[in-house]
Amino acid sequence: MSTVEVGPPATEFADAPTEGRLRRAVRAYGPVLALYGTLKLVGFLVFMQLLDSAGDFRRKNPRFGGGAHTWDVLASWDGWWYQQIAAHGYHPALIPIPDATGPLTLQGNSAAFFPLYPALMRLVSEVTGLGLYGAGMLVSVVASFVAALGIHRVTARLRGPSAGLMAAGLWAVWPGSGIEWAVYSDSLYVALTAWTCHAVLTRHWLTAGFLACAAGLNRPTAVTLIAAVTVAALPAVRERNAGRARPLVAVAVAPLGLLGYLGWVGYRTGEPGGYFALQSGAWQHEFDFGRYTATVFTSVPVGHFDYPYAWPFADVIGVGVVLLALALVPLLIRLRLPAVLVVHTVLTVLLVLGSQQIFGNVSRYLLPAFPLFVPVALALRRLPVALRLGLLTLAATASGSYAGYVLFELGVP
Repeated sequence: MSTVEVGPPATEFADAPTEGRLRRAVRAYGPVLALYGTLKLVGFLVFMQLLDSAGDFRRKNPRFGGGAHTWDVLASWDGWWYQQIAAHGYHPALIPIPDATGPLTLQGNSAAFFPLYPALMRLVSEVTGLGLYGAGMLVSVVASFVAALGIHRVTARLRGPSAGLMAAGLWAVWPGSGIEWAVYSDSLYVALTAWTCHAVLTRHWLTAGFLACAAGLNRPTAVTLIAAVTVAALPAVRERNAGRARPLVAVAVAPLGLLGYLGWVGYRTGEPGGYFALQSGAWQHEFDFGRYTATVFTSVPVGHFDYPYAWPFADVIGVGVVLLALALVPLLIRLRLPAVLVVHTVLTVLLVLGSQQIFGNVSRYLLPAFPLFVPVALALRRLPVALRLGLLTLAATASGSYAGYVLFELGVP
């Protein structure tokens, strides 16, 4: 078993005066927020510049990667649906497409998108007076910083503060990170995931259960997080002490958000599996045991892009991201990290690769597998500080293209 470096204890600031606690918090977490924010801003500005210089967005439908201004692109695609839900609520239905002959047999509707993020958009809009676009951006940006702190705390607890800082920096530049500052639910989901894992590591079982429950109201892939919390809780449940009730409650509460929303959609559509029928018939998203991924991997290397929903540039990057993830998983397992991290990461990778979806999005779908950052963070930690920052800055600059422009303009995020 490898040596675990324990980060600052949860009570580190508890006994200090308020001013002292604030100074210590700034010293501990200020560099994390500053590094993440700076790297993210660099990539974001490059993305905006690329959009403006190419100008393709001006000729596209505002729903599909277009708009009058560069920033309008950030609220297109899924962002359009989230704004509709925040403004008008849900209208779940399984409506057949008349005389459909292709794979799409149902009309798409908002029930495919989980409710927590648009609910927060609506709440923030009403509290602040911002429009739904501004509220969505505010939720996403704040959540991205919360996610950066969570990733830092988890990594620092296991491998020290410098590794935690590098992991937070990698969250800013990782493929798919262009979605973090957009009207999308991904930053919120990663924030909930990271802090759920932290709660498990610190044995705050009730917190872990309720955070996993909230994650289940945000994205269907929370099934991997729920499984990870359950696996991690089992040893604690077997302990013969009065504290065994808390992990049991966590296991019971964790799936309620996901099951509750799936059940509600089933009730409203009149079909128990209504959510999955909608995803398959209207969006062509379903678990196919890796058949679609295999098709992409046998097509892209030979320059063939005749498979469904092919986006050549985005798919080439997607193949590279998958190969990187597959290379990092064994390194992650070799580090012997806690079960909650390994189970969540491995199941997330398997779920992504085993599903049919727009393949160029795998870089985005793998963002919640943030423990993959740990082996890279440990490698970066060994480098001189100036070289670390230089590499991260270079990656941030490049991410404006591969993590921003490719997703929104050369693919479908």
